Amino acid sequence: MKESLKREFAEKELTAAQAAALVQSGQNVYIGCCTSYARAIADALAARSEELENVTIGLSNVFPPMSLLDCANPKAFHFCTYFVGYEDRRALKADNLDYTSVHLGQVDQWCYHTFHPDIAFLDVSSPDENGYMSHGASGCCMHPFIQEEAKTIVLHINRFSPYVTGERTLIHVSDADYVVFADVEKETTPGGPVEEDDPDVLAMSRFLLDEIPDGGCIQLGIGEVATAVGFGLTGKNDLGCHTELMTDSIMALMKAGVINNSRPKFIPHKSVVGFAFGSKELYQYLDHNENMYFGPFPVVNDPRNIARNDNMISINTAMSIDLFGQVAAEGMGTRQFSGVGGQLDYVRGAQMAKGGKSFFAFKSTLGKNPDGSPKSRILPYFPPATIVTTPRADVQYVVTEYGMVNLKHLTVRDRAKALIDLAHPDCRADLTAQAKQLGIL
Repeated sequence: MKESLKREFAEKELTAAQAAALVQSGQNVYIGCCTSYARAIADALAARSEELENVTIGLSNVFPPMSLLDCANPKAFHFCTYFVGYEDRRALKADNLDYTSVHLGQVDQWCYHTFHPDIAFLDVSSPDENGYMSHGASGCCMHPFIQEEAKTIVLHINRFSPYVTGERTLIHVSDADYVVFADVEKETTPGGPVEEDDPDVLAMSRFLLDEIPDGGCIQLGIGEVATAVGFGLTGKNDLGCHTELMTDSIMALMKAGVINNSRPKFIPHKSVVGFAFGSKELYQYLDHNENMYFGPFPVVNDPRNIARNDNMISINTAMSIDLFGQVAAEGMGTRQFSGVGGQLDYVRGAQMAKGGKSFFAFKSTLGKNPDGSPKSRILPYFPPATIVTTPRADVQYVVTEYGMVNLKHLTVRDRAKALIDLAHPDCRADLTAQAKQLGIL
């Protein structure tokens, strides 16, 4: 690195405590999303809680622990997000979070119109010889828009943040007002295959694997079913990857040569992703990996870009589905659990693609009712105030451990019958009776 760049870093360097001291009461402060979270500075800000009031924190899907929720004066901070994740959910439960419903493919609108940061703390990689740092495993999906809006930019330079390549993935030291060197290891999740003793998940994965052709382009989310499908694709050939979330299963398929991205038409020969969450090995794999193409959500989640890939396969999950075919994936009743996310972006993008298909895969039950009977995820109708994440007209394939059905062209009556057949056997009689009461059957 040139001496002039070294001097610029030195002149702009602050400690985490000094960076946190920049924050004043009444300001909007952005601290990060998912694995690109300026934890050291956020912790230093939490230590100042008794000095502050009415500070609004912009964030998304932050993993625990988040000290801003457990500080001496947590009421000093209010939170704002476009997707309710782990610690965001805790803030919501405490009635201390504002959520904006926005498709991830339009997350730039949240940055431009909803949350205007006075200060942005951005977690980035170590700098290269030219003074550029990467937005890391998660920041590329939206931090370029935060950068455009923030009045003051502080870079949280972290050697554990991978230097990823793609579109708008870099920020230069000249674009920062200050820098903080703080090495904080990334949050991880187990990245291996699903255990063989979960027959329901394995049954669903087998239904899905039969629908993914050689040469297909896949989008996999987080969860047991997506993981099982990912690790089950080892027998396929020439797969492509265009996905919101980069996972360990996709990494395994790339290492095995199953995903070689020889056929996608949008950014050929690269795995196109928005953000990554997985094992330590995954973050190491992403670092300076030229086979990856990270991009902002408005690019990666744009249905028009997704649709450019022939045989695009989208696999999502749901909290529940009703007999009309409506999908609730972000909450039940008035309880917000996550967010609209990128689900509809990929549902529509996949179906627009030549040979494309979209799937919802979930276990038919979730625990038991007070009387000991299985609690069905397939309902005659949703509880009042439940948000519909994907409208019935957009839902295509639905998969449970009991089978798979394409709802797309079925009548309301046939749709209800097909969904009842996917329910747990002990739930089918009651669902049928309720469907008759509703006049569906």
